Amino acid sequence: MLQNFKIMHAAVAGNIGSGKTTLTTLLAKHYNWEPHYEDVDQNPYLNDFYEDMHRWSFNLQVYFLNSRFNQILEIHEKKKKVIQDRTIYEDAFIFAPNLHAMGLMTTRDFENYFSLFTLMDKFVKAPDLLIYLRASVPTLVNQIQKRGREYENAIRLDYLKRLNERYEAWISTYDKGKLLIVDVDENNFSENKEDLGKIINMIDAEINGLF
Repeated sequence: MLQNFKIMHAAVAGNIGSGKTTLTTLLAKHYNWEPHYEDVDQNPYLNDFYEDMHRWSFNLQVYFLNSRFNQILEIHEKKKKVIQDRTIYEDAFIFAPNLHAMGLMTTRDFENYFSLFTLMDKFVKAPDLLIYLRASVPTLVNQIQKRGREYENAIRLDYLKRLNERYEAWISTYDKGKLLIVDVDENNFSENKEDLGKIINMIDAEINGLF
């Protein structure tokens, strides 16, 4: 007997420029889910960070951690069906460790940051469904240039490449819930309705137990 899978909290994960916000918006509209977006425009550290990563990395990551934690608490309190643009895990397992490895965050700051995350993680429930947008660096660069955010002009190719490697390592061991992987190089969901339909079919298959 097929058993339906209830999604109360879906999340979209992926590197900078992979299309998380676009897919979050499209899926929220299709499923009538409440979208929760990454706090980019209101972030007081982002511009400074891209100008001087070493100086502002800790401040930026703590801001994101706090913002994401509050977002998850809000999601659980509302008890509505929601879709989240980026997860708290990406900050902790990809962005902060990458900054530390590149020498852009001190060991002292990284250890302080990660102890905060470990504490918060005890109160966090993982998404019912995680959708990972896999994209090559050329695709990421193309999409970053298309949206034309001025502060993103300073992003280096090696930075995107390192992030991609960490994303792949994280996804390869992800076991906190159901996982769907979308290859953005092969799926232009932002401009092609058929490609978006393929993603919706994948999600429907999970919801209806057809896997």
